[in-house]
Amino acid sequence: MDDLLTLITQHGYAVLALVVFLEAIGLPMPAALALLTAGAVSAYHKLNPLTAFSVSVLAIVIGDCILFLIGRYTGWALLGRVSANPESCILRSAESFYRRGKVTLVFAKFIPGINTMATPLAGTMKMRPAQFLQLDMAGAALYALAYGAVGFVFSDFLKALTHGLRSAGMAAEVVLGIGLAAYVFYRIWLYKKYRLYNVVPRVPVQEVARRLLAEGADKILLVDVRSHGYYDEDASRIAGSVRFEPNNLEEELKNLPKDKEIYLYCT
Repeated sequence: MDDLLTLITQHGYAVLALVVFLEAIGLPMPAALALLTAGAVSAYHKLNPLTAFSVSVLAIVIGDCILFLIGRYTGWALLGRVSANPESCILRSAESFYRRGKVTLVFAKFIPGINTMATPLAGTMKMRPAQFLQLDMAGAALYALAYGAVGFVFSDFLKALTHGLRSAGMAAEVVLGIGLAAYVFYRIWLYKKYRLYNVVPRVPVQEVARRLLAEGADKILLVDVRSHGYYDEDASRIAGSVRFEPNNLEEELKNLPKDKEIYLYCT
């Protein structure tokens, strides 16, 4: 935090904008800490609080718009790249959109796991750009205001904390280094663990069609597992297929027959 305080004090708005922008596009950057620090620096008249707030919101919205557009034109492929555990994070974010609606964007920044997924997910769901921009700006403003205000109000406490870390010297740096190394190894372990789910058996469409003709619907079941945003009650399905709700996995599994070959299809 001491280094971040020094950087923001010396370079001001540029460092603040860079940190929050990098977090907005999915990189593991301490944007909340940067906003806290900017609020504290503003309390000592080193930064203009209104300018710091405006710069932060603009940087967040630009980063979010980039992910929104990429998600809109690449679909779910991007979501699998920005999450260590695509299955749980994507479905968790999709479920939040399904239950709470598009207003999820307003508070998504405060929820780990959803904060990075919400904007590209909104793009894959074909949300109208004007509506996305309106909700995303509200969310960015709330995020920047919340952390910036806390930093401003508790500036003396943050200054004392920074002084304490500086006094601790090498010990604080060692502890921070060990913590950072542990976090990096943990993320690598998560990545390797959940990449196993990418190995999913696939069957060509022609092969499934041939088996259906040869064996009939008594032996084969087709299941539609499209997620929210790609499926609604009026959506067309493959003839003879059944709908499987991916956000109600435990209950849906009870209804699957055990005497048929089962083929799933999504988007």
